Amino acid sequence: MKKYVAECIGTMTLVFLGCGTAMLVGCDAVLGSGYILTAFAFGLSIVAMAYSIGNISGCHINPAVSLGVLISGRMTTKDFVYYVIAQCIGALIGAQLLASIFVMGNVPDMTGGLGTNGLAGVNGNAAAGLLVEVVLTFIFVINILGVTSPKFSHGSFGGLIIGLTLVGVHILGIGLTGTSVNPARSFGPAIIALTGGNAAPFECLPVFIIGPLLGAALAAFVYRALE
Repeated sequence: MKKYVAECIGTMTLVFLGCGTAMLVGCDAVLGSGYILTAFAFGLSIVAMAYSIGNISGCHINPAVSLGVLISGRMTTKDFVYYVIAQCIGALIGAQLLASIFVMGNVPDMTGGLGTNGLAGVNGNAAAGLLVEVVLTFIFVINILGVTSPKFSHGSFGGLIIGLTLVGVHILGIGLTGTSVNPARSFGPAIIALTGGNAAPFECLPVFIIGPLLGAALAAFVYRALE
């Protein structure tokens, strides 16, 4: 039970810090500083949680990562199911906290939707958005599988390496899809946005669930072949 609670807390933190930063600074291509700040907010969230809950749950805080670990034979199906449930609950809590704070404080949401993902950067093309998410998740998950492989040791730098990889993934992906690479991170804000009357993020949610899961599965199979 402790590891499931840890995954819930970790995912809540990722959504709260990452999406919250995006809501504050926006992600306008003209104002590139918003890209960088948001990218680092997500990456540093991973770093913080890796060194906080990594020894408890492995700090997946992402159903796509958990799927990659499952396919790699490093976790049970039971744990996978409960990890995903915990991650989605954490994402909902993080998104609801942001919605409450921004409403109570009358703070403008520069993203217009709780830092949700969208397809505006690819002109609404779902296939292009799906491809972006598959490729970016593949890069992210294969990095995680390599860093955490029991055959190789990266010492105490593993969390930092993974966090910086997520920063890099976001720097490219934000302008295209807002960068999901994490179904829970997309699910939580989209559901809370929907309850607030904004259905747009929910309508394209399948892209940000299917894409990361496909990318993670591909990464796991490729890494198993290469390892």
